[in-house]
Amino acid sequence: MPGAFAAAPLAMAVVDREGLVVAANESLGALLGIDPAVAGGKVAADLVDLTSDTRAWHAYREVLRGRQARLRCTRRLKHPDGHSLWAQVTVTPLPVDTSDTSDTSDTSDEGFGGQGVLLSVADISARRELQARLRHLQMHDPVTRLPNRTLFFERLSAALEAESYEQSGTGRIGLCYLDLDGFKAVNDTLGHRVGDRLLAAVAERLTRCAEEAGLARRNPGAVAPLVARLGGDEFALLIEDSTGTEQLADLAESVLKSLQLPFDLAGQRVSVSASIGVVERHAAGTTPTGLMQAADTTLYWAKADGKSRWTLFDPERNAHRMTRQALSSTLRPAIERGEFALDYQPLVGMEDGRVHGVEALVRWHHPQFGTLTPNRFIGLAEEDGSIVQLGRWVLATACRQARRWQLERPDEPPIFVSVNVAVRQVWDSDLVADVAEILAETGLPARLLQLELTESAVMGSAGRPLQALQALSDMGVRIAIDDFGTGYSNLAYLSRLPVSVLKLDGSFVRGFQYEGEGVAPNPADEIVVEAMIQLAHRLGLTVTAECVETAAQAGRLRRIGCDTGQGWLYSRPVGADRISVLMGGSACRRG
Repeated sequence: MPGAFAAAPLAMAVVDREGLVVAANESLGALLGIDPAVAGGKVAADLVDLTSDTRAWHAYREVLRGRQARLRCTRRLKHPDGHSLWAQVTVTPLPVDTSDTSDTSDTSDEGFGGQGVLLSVADISARRELQARLRHLQMHDPVTRLPNRTLFFERLSAALEAESYEQSGTGRIGLCYLDLDGFKAVNDTLGHRVGDRLLAAVAERLTRCAEEAGLARRNPGAVAPLVARLGGDEFALLIEDSTGTEQLADLAESVLKSLQLPFDLAGQRVSVSASIGVVERHAAGTTPTGLMQAADTTLYWAKADGKSRWTLFDPERNAHRMTRQALSSTLRPAIERGEFALDYQPLVGMEDGRVHGVEALVRWHHPQFGTLTPNRFIGLAEEDGSIVQLGRWVLATACRQARRWQLERPDEPPIFVSVNVAVRQVWDSDLVADVAEILAETGLPARLLQLELTESAVMGSAGRPLQALQALSDMGVRIAIDDFGTGYSNLAYLSRLPVSVLKLDGSFVRGFQYEGEGVAPNPADEIVVEAMIQLAHRLGLTVTAECVETAAQAGRLRRIGCDTGQGWLYSRPVGADRISVLMGGSACRRG
């Protein structure tokens, strides 16, 4: 054996083309715990565990056959004394010795003249240990020492791989997504140091809940839920191979219960609660992003529902939310594309049964969701401000149609058009200027336009809204309070507002529905409505009753002095051409 090879600090062995050890140096013997003198003839691959890894074994054989230049791999080896070590194994072909061609028949391996490979082994245990420590630091939160967001998503992604759940287990996955209620107040009042201590204490309780949940599972192979801090005051408990929503509900309940007891943090007693979004579903077809989106949505529901509770993901509720988002994102373009249209519902005189006016009601002919009524999108329009653009279009279209009716029947009393106005239209736009411009453009007299605002909007009017209402009234436009009776119902305050019409909420009219049906009517309903009508008349206001559906209701309303009725008794909301027919025909049903 050449002296340099024997004394080399790097563990090495010469291996022939059959994969048998020809010679091994002292360093290899010390590293692997074998006697190098008796290593000759042993299968080299067995010494460094190359056969257990298919790819490494294949590459090794290719090097032996001269088809591959080199193999380098990492193996975990078992030392005879019991400890394990990580080794980097390198296999390279030995060069053919061509320096002496006098006797090519000598193929003895004593001087390594024959063709073979050199196997070298380096102990990289210390490096691997350092890498493991660094990875642990990178994958764990320094405050709570829990797995962090990166490790959580690594585990979640692995759990959703098909091979992970197809071979064994329930094939399901569960997640409790938790957010502390009021944590910001703790940070702001007691400082970040106390806040960090609170997070660490919460982490301990969550870990205890997870451990207890793991012990409660009867499956001996089941593992405890993974507890991770995702950032800030957000935590997650991931259950692989979950057994159903009941298991997740039990875990969420135990978490809420564990957090009820106050925390003693260096003399500071701190109480905190949590909101939890719970999702449980089949792993097949689920993505990490989809699962987290569902959990985040459900956590939002838990907070919106009052906090300090858990809420289970509801596909129908989520579909409604998704629909809202879809509608919200397409509102403004829909206005520009002309997807909105107006229907009109007659306002009928109780005494003469004739159409005195119409209320304009906007409809959205959505290409995906069909025809939508205002309750599906007006709230969204108010939230994102598109109500200003939509409201301006409704006002212009309604005034243009009312003027057309007036011109078509010059010898008959003209009907007015009533348009709903959101309070944000008053705040975010110059409503007075818009109305003046539209009236001038369409030629509609101001007296034939009525603007409806809800009772809560009008009663809370002050400053700019009140000035706008006064300016509109001075212009000759009528102001009506819609759904009167559902809010303040302060008739005294009404006397100081430029209001000319009250529209009684339909709930009052529905109290009249049993007359003539064999059931005695409630006299209190009529007394309340009659008193409101009388007070309104004394203040110089006219009264319109909404939701009039039967002739009996209309008869009672007429007897107690109601001026105008609106409802399906007379007509459902219809297109402008149908209103022209109603105006040209006989008077509407009086009841």
